Amino acid sequence: MTNETPRRLESYLSGAWRTGAGEPKPLFDAATGDIHALIGSEGLDMAAALEWGRTVGGPALRRHTTHERAMMLKTIGLKLLEMKDDFHRESLHTGATPRDAWPDIDGGIGTMLTFASKARRDLPNARVLPEGPVEQLSKDGSFVGQHVLSPMLGVAVNINAFNFPVWGMLEKIAPALIAGMPCLVKPASTGAYLAELVARRIIDMGILPDGALQIVCGGVGNLLDHVTEQDVVTFTGSAATGHKLRSHPAIVKNSVRFTMEADSLNASILAPDAVAGTPEFDLFVKEVQREMTSKAGQKCTAIRRVLVPKSQEQAVIDALSAALAKVQPGLPSDAATRMGALASLSDRDTVRAQIARITTDAEIVFGDPDAVSTSSGDPDKGAFMNPVLLHCANPMAATTPHDTEAFGPAATVMGYDGVDEAIALAMKGRGSLVSSVFTNDDTLAAELTLGLAPQHGRVLVGNRDSAKTSTGHGSPLAPLIHGGPGRAGGGEEMGGMRGVKHFMARTAIQGTPRMMAKITGQWVAGAPAQSGEHPFRKSLEDLHIGDQLVTARRAITLEDTEHFAKFTGDTFYAHMDEAAAKANPFFDDRVAHGYMIVSFAAGLFVQPDPGPVLANYGIDNLRFLTPVYFGDSLGVQLTCKEISPREGSVYGEVRWDCRVTNQNDEVVAQYDVLTMVAKSWPLPDDA
Repeated sequence: MTNETPRRLESYLSGAWRTGAGEPKPLFDAATGDIHALIGSEGLDMAAALEWGRTVGGPALRRHTTHERAMMLKTIGLKLLEMKDDFHRESLHTGATPRDAWPDIDGGIGTMLTFASKARRDLPNARVLPEGPVEQLSKDGSFVGQHVLSPMLGVAVNINAFNFPVWGMLEKIAPALIAGMPCLVKPASTGAYLAELVARRIIDMGILPDGALQIVCGGVGNLLDHVTEQDVVTFTGSAATGHKLRSHPAIVKNSVRFTMEADSLNASILAPDAVAGTPEFDLFVKEVQREMTSKAGQKCTAIRRVLVPKSQEQAVIDALSAALAKVQPGLPSDAATRMGALASLSDRDTVRAQIARITTDAEIVFGDPDAVSTSSGDPDKGAFMNPVLLHCANPMAATTPHDTEAFGPAATVMGYDGVDEAIALAMKGRGSLVSSVFTNDDTLAAELTLGLAPQHGRVLVGNRDSAKTSTGHGSPLAPLIHGGPGRAGGGEEMGGMRGVKHFMARTAIQGTPRMMAKITGQWVAGAPAQSGEHPFRKSLEDLHIGDQLVTARRAITLEDTEHFAKFTGDTFYAHMDEAAAKANPFFDDRVAHGYMIVSFAAGLFVQPDPGPVLANYGIDNLRFLTPVYFGDSLGVQLTCKEISPREGSVYGEVRWDCRVTNQNDEVVAQYDVLTMVAKSWPLPDDA
């Protein structure tokens, strides 16, 4: 035993750190067996905590815009990076080596920073988010519709798994907080001391408004009895627990939004072209070995089923056995350790029982689940386990390798005949978070990936070309969804801004363009507009939604078109050949280049003098709607559509509605112009 005094974990609820009543339970160091912390939440008022989040945290968050909330997370993330050494020291008690702690701690903080960055880049700086185009609901344009997203009024209850105490918390709270929804985090008791430390540091920063983040260390008691239709529950853990929570009476009665990420018998497929001696074969073996031993195999994305052509079964078994023989578990603090401990001794007992069940359909070809050999540490006190490889000779007829997850350093090799059988075997997992395919054949990659897609949340294709840059089979990434159908829970987390929208209410708004513009904060065609000083002469301090410029007209000539064709090299026949153009069913004669129209439009509305408009950074939604013939006269209506001040910067983004019309008032081109505009002009000297 060490001389360390176990730390009593606290819960931060209703604005204060609180200790549960009754005798706390011990939490053990996974590698040494020493008591590291004490946990208990008995008697804490969960109903009051939810109400605190709804009445204090929610309104405080909703007073801020999406960009302001994202900036809070950016500041928090950068400060957490400065503290990560403390988190890594604490993580050693979970059994994870420093290398295995990196995706949890550094990856979790990086995920938060990615959400903060993408929110400021992909979302308007607003409190309500318009979604999709404005729908014209009347012929004269006086009645329109628009979908909008607004923050839900409840609390995001995050029930997390033990294997990623930091990442599991941060990847859930980041999108919820950006959406404007307060969070109540319930970490798994195993490893809760690490989650509590990170949450404590975040709360101590004082950056988030009070009530925006709460944490309960211990059981949740009657928490779910008090959830309402405005709350969201996200769960990561076993399928059995998830189904129990999903069917909770309050969740069912109130139609509470529920997301679940559960057990997953993920498969990795060695394609028929990846025979022994190819780079793909070697990459496959390396990836399977890594996924079996990273965090001692206790990852929801770990490879459990190893699907290989029957002709490669023995080669794969031999190569994997040789690779696994180099991995011995040991103390996470030992620099020589390549694999740490499982999270607890009870976990080891469970994994052994699960392996025993799988052996009813498979045989162990490497390792012994009951014999522990360590490079350091006491195999009796620490939750150590050596890797175990199994082989299933008749996987199409077998059941246990496809429905029993040994949540530790274990996997089963299965042979297949043909691509269709490989896909069928993968599908026997009944829904997985991720599958991977190793091949250098594009046709095989397409066939396997599209076959796997309906039952997998993510499919990674690995080969020699991505070997140095691929993040690997087991790495969920913030811009991509993390979840899967069926057994995997049917949920989706992260996925960039898709994850943010999960915590927002989608509402269809109907009304006049004037009302719609006021509600959404975006100018809508038909809404009032105001002219006057050229809007490009206005800084964000003076610019308003609806500021508009209507330009003079410019005639389009044959000489313009031929000069543009010669200058740019765009000699497409519809611009240059009268007979060919007339034979085209869309045109009556030669037509002007679409991009010439866009260029001429810019010439009509651009204000040339130095001013608040700093740069044009793009065009969105460009459509050419009516052909332009020689002799047509074009004009532009440019309207300020959306203003998004960028937090912490001297400029903001402005979206302009641009409509180019001909002499008959027909719209020939329509698009959004994106510009960076100074908040004030002239710029400060230190800008």
